[in-house]
Amino acid sequence: MKLLETYILRRVGQMFLVALLPVLAIIWTTQVLQRINLVTDSGQSIGSFAKLATMILPSIIPVVLPFALVIAITQTLTTMNNDSELTVIDAAGARRSVLIRPILLLAAVISVFSFFVDNVVEPRAKTVVRQMIAETYADLLSSVIEEKTFRKLDEGLYVQISQRMAGRMLKGLFVADERDPAYELIYYAKEGAVDDTGTTLIMHQGEVHRKTPDGNVSVINFDSYSFDLSDMTENRGQATLRASDRDLWFLFNPDPADKDYTIRPQSYRAELHRRLTDWILPVVFALFSLAIAGDARSHREARLHPMVSALAYAFAMRWAAFYAANQIDTDPEYIAVLYAIPIVSSIISIVFLGLHKRLVMPSFIRDRISSFWRRMQERLLAATGRTGGGTAQ
Repeated sequence: MKLLETYILRRVGQMFLVALLPVLAIIWTTQVLQRINLVTDSGQSIGSFAKLATMILPSIIPVVLPFALVIAITQTLTTMNNDSELTVIDAAGARRSVLIRPILLLAAVISVFSFFVDNVVEPRAKTVVRQMIAETYADLLSSVIEEKTFRKLDEGLYVQISQRMAGRMLKGLFVADERDPAYELIYYAKEGAVDDTGTTLIMHQGEVHRKTPDGNVSVINFDSYSFDLSDMTENRGQATLRASDRDLWFLFNPDPADKDYTIRPQSYRAELHRRLTDWILPVVFALFSLAIAGDARSHREARLHPMVSALAYAFAMRWAAFYAANQIDTDPEYIAVLYAIPIVSSIISIVFLGLHKRLVMPSFIRDRISSFWRRMQERLLAATGRTGGGTAQ
């Protein structure tokens, strides 16, 4: 690789990391916080929380990588253009491949890494997460639920215990069952226990209140009562794997006896084609970023920042691919659309690069985005002035 190509590769690579790490950290944090109730409500340790947070990371990386690359390419090339480096490269008679080759090389490496994460690391991580969830809810009553604390076992089912005794004995049981819309049930019992199979809660010396929608309440005293938990424990400790949890080899050749596959085979078809197209997005995004920001131009020219245009194209293309992948579940014709999106975008970008023309947005869209961007800058400057520009009395 030539010295100039190495220089460009190093600058784009550094900017890629600068753009990737903060965005990845922010998205990762929001995803972890959305799942923190799984750990806190089930009484898990900080180690379980750290493991869950780590397993979430592989599902975020392939989504963020292409956009971080767009930011790195457009910002680096714009800075080089403003510093007249692109002009000097053109004036020196260097071929345009000097600029394109290192960027596409970086994009290819990122695409291969994205393919590995999306098809090898992420399915295994999701399987671990599902197994953690299954194990968490496997034995809630006998080992997880804290004393004198309400816990939600299922939608509309809440339990509180006053004291946990040796073995599986429980004191002071309160169970509220609102799962059936026809009536509400509230159970009180002095003591109880979960059987050895974990499928039944046996309560002793208590009463059950049954309330109907018209407000009538009936009270029944009992010496012994069995509360069925089999609906929640029939898959006890066993994770149910979905299409997104499977590796690529399973998607190519699904097991006909797999329970989830027999219920929703179309989701496995959609997931397969999504996996085969998503990993190439870094190269596609790199091509149209080069077509937008890869030519030397006057930095005094009043125009929309190339990063804004490139990100607008990237978000539009990502949304189109996401929409097409979702539609495959019900309409297999969208498979062709899903593959056409990156192919057509790449061909258009290559044509513009070959003709040494700049890929620009339609004028009416560019003008609106420029106007919005200008108003945002003016508001930011005005707010900054009000914050730091007070007058002395």
